[in-house]
Amino acid sequence: MAGIASPSPTALCFTSDLGTRRLKAVSWSGKSVSGNNNIRRRSLRVAAEVKFVNAEEAKKLIAAEGYKVVDVRDKTQFERAHIKSCHHIPLFIFNEDNDLGTIVKRTVHNNFSGLFFGLPFTKLNPEFVKSVRNEFSQDSKLLLVCQEGLRSAAAASRLEEAGYDNIACVTSGLQSVKPGTFESVGSTELQNAGKAGLITIQGKISAVLGTVLVCALLFITFFPEQAEKLFPSS
Repeated sequence: MAGIASPSPTALCFTSDLGTRRLKAVSWSGKSVSGNNNIRRRSLRVAAEVKFVNAEEAKKLIAAEGYKVVDVRDKTQFERAHIKSCHHIPLFIFNEDNDLGTIVKRTVHNNFSGLFFGLPFTKLNPEFVKSVRNEFSQDSKLLLVCQEGLRSAAAASRLEEAGYDNIACVTSGLQSVKPGTFESVGSTELQNAGKAGLITIQGKISAVLGTVLVCALLFITFFPEQAEKLFPSS
């Protein structure tokens, strides 16, 4: 016998009320078998790809299928608002390293992104996968959430590589969730947890300045003599 042909990796697809799921081949493993011919045994591990759902579909996953919510946002956003009874395992953590390069980057960040948008200076959490493993087995059903949907997708990819097969993410993150969709804890609504810094008062400042300008225009229009005394022309 010259050899044994192995089938090429294939993808299986099925649909349900909660979106489309795909099965994909993620790894091959094999070992040699002694004998007259050198035959390799191959085994194929098949895993389900990450499921992306909207907020209403996510509620069904939690209620009907027993998915556990894992919030992968940083500590500041989590504390502003989070889904009640969720598990907080951040993908990024505060970067408090004190090497010169990090100090410079942190200073620049805090004076721009941190000041205007309230974004903390973070780094990838090296213990993320380990922390998930400490709380959940590989067959656990996990619903990952973040603010915009990017971090949850990145976290899902890391967990998928670690052998977790039942993963779902909320498309566009918590910023797309309508008030009252989930029972939440915190000082603001889930969709506003990413808003901080000077940008949050920009609208109020614009409103005040607009009111002042309108009042000044009305004053000049209806009381021109008094306005001329207050603002004499040069």
